[in-house]
Amino acid sequence: MGPSSCHLLILIPLLQLIVPGSTQCSLDSVMNKKIKDVLNRLEYSPSPVSKKLSCTSVKSQGRLASCPAGMTVTGCACGYGCGSWDVQGGTTCHCQCSVMDWTTARCCYLA
Repeated sequence: MGPSSCHLLILIPLLQLIVPGSTQCSLDSVMNKKIKDVLNRLEYSPSPVSKKLSCTSVKSQGRLASCPAGMTVTGCACGYGCGSWDVQGGTTCHCQCSVMDWTTARCCYLA
């Protein structure tokens, strides 16, 4: 490394000391203003049709509980403290424990 490189390495920290501390704050405020300007220019057009999530629970005896037509399973619950279940075909809860007295499916659709 030559002498000019060493001088440059010493000069850079000294220049940082000369720059006033308010420069960072002014840079932050400029960036905040630019971000706000860009966000204000973005078009926001909410959907004219708002949809509502409609849900119901279906409880059945045994290991299976199925949702009504047009609805989708969003969760399942099983009797006897069984926490092992899966969703079959998107519409049926299947509790996987060997002995099961009831199964509940939480079923939803967008209305």
